[in-house]
Amino acid sequence: MSRSTSLHVAVFLPTPATSPVGAQLLDTACVDILAVHNKSYLAPLTFMLPPEPDLVALAPEIKISYVGVRPAGSLMDLTAGLKMQLTHHYTDEEVQPGKVDIVLVPGPDPRETWDPEALAWLKAHLDTAGTDILSICTGIFVCGAAGLLQGKKACGPRDLQGLLAEKFKAQDVQWIGCEVRWTRDGNFWSCGGVTNGNDLVSAYVRESGRFAPELVEFCLAFVDTGDRPQRYAPRPSA
Repeated sequence: MSRSTSLHVAVFLPTPATSPVGAQLLDTACVDILAVHNKSYLAPLTFMLPPEPDLVALAPEIKISYVGVRPAGSLMDLTAGLKMQLTHHYTDEEVQPGKVDIVLVPGPDPRETWDPEALAWLKAHLDTAGTDILSICTGIFVCGAAGLLQGKKACGPRDLQGLLAEKFKAQDVQWIGCEVRWTRDGNFWSCGGVTNGNDLVSAYVRESGRFAPELVEFCLAFVDTGDRPQRYAPRPSA
């Protein structure tokens, strides 16, 4: 994929208003790793940027939208008591397939059910050339409900692999979430629980081809995400 001069990121939060919590805060927060690559974020920081190369010139303009099934302007509760304002309803023209480059799906309560038309919106983005889907933690349940997992390698939370395999057995998924923190299958990226979203987004900015390598390495060092290996260490025996 060629390097981008502008990017539109949609954070997809399809949990209905009847649910007390829309998503995990830490799952959602990994979008900030994308945001620090934004030209408008870096421009005021020239005093701390290296003289060469010109990282501001290398950085894309990034727009982030927060998309759900509730009306634009609605407040959604995340964990830890934070309220997030949705910027768009999924039917809004600005967030239709072909107008979004990256859809990030943070984890909701996996027992939830979601609007079939909103799920079809997500599937349409997967099927659109040039659009990537990033599934974080239990966001994999949303992706599975939308039919995104057919024949794919996928992660999801390490301790929910059995449940995922049973729930989505009709989609013939290769579940590797016991082995690795994150994986990629074409334009579908998925990761394990919660803070593995940081590992996934860090891998994404390195490997997607959308960002200049010099920019990526500066930004990842700046936010200090760490550099955990993709493969989990063996769990200690009981």
